[in-house]
Amino acid sequence: MAEYPQDVVQRFHGTPEQVDAGLVGEPPRTWESVVIEEYDPAWAQRFRAVRSSLTEALGGLVISLEHVGSTAVPQLAAKPVIDVDLVIEDTAEESGYLPALAQLGYRLVLREPWWHGHRMLLSSAEDVNLHVWPQGAPEPVRHRLFRDWLRAHPHDRERYAVAKRRLARDTAHRPRDYSLAKNEVIDEIYARIFAASDAAAEAEQRGATTRADG
Repeated sequence: MAEYPQDVVQRFHGTPEQVDAGLVGEPPRTWESVVIEEYDPAWAQRFRAVRSSLTEALGGLVISLEHVGSTAVPQLAAKPVIDVDLVIEDTAEESGYLPALAQLGYRLVLREPWWHGHRMLLSSAEDVNLHVWPQGAPEPVRHRLFRDWLRAHPHDRERYAVAKRRLARDTAHRPRDYSLAKNEVIDEIYARIFAASDAAAEAEQRGATTRADG
C-alpha cells in the first residue's frame, strides 16, 4: 500500500477571494445555480468522447487523462458536468496547449498558479470542466483516490450524496459557496482514505517482519 507524501495528504482549501482572483473572463453560467441529478450512465460515455477528442488534439502533450469528480462514480448523484483531470508537463506554457483546446471549443475560465499551477477550461456547452495540472501536482492523485474510494465504499458514497443535496439547498441563495461548503464532508472522507492506507501499510510491514523472522 502506498504511503502518500504530505502534499497529497494535506488538501489545499481555496477561498472565494482566490477564486475571484483567478477568474478569466465571464464566470460560467453553471456557477449561477447548483442542480444535483441522479447518476446517469451517459456521463461515462461523455467522458470517453472527451478523452478521444483531447487525445487527438494534444497528442504527446498528454501525460494522463482521468474522469474524476462525482460523475465518475456510478450510482452517485451529481451536477451533470463532467470533471476531467488532464496532466501535462507544464501548465504555465499556455501557448503550447490553449490554442488546441480553443479549437475544440474550450475556453479558459480559471488561472490559479498558487494551486499547483491549476488551469480550468470549460466546454462550449458548459458540460465539461477540464482541469489542467502540471506533472507532479498532488491534486490529481487525491482526485483518483477519492473517486476510487467512493466507488468501493457505498456508505461514504451515500453520505456524500446526502451532504451534496443538503448543501445545494443551503447555498441556493449563493451557489458559488457550494464547492467550498463541501470541504467538511470531503475532508472527513479523505481522513478515512488515508487512515485505511496507513493501516494497510502497517499490516504489510508487520507481515514482512513476520516472514523475515520465520
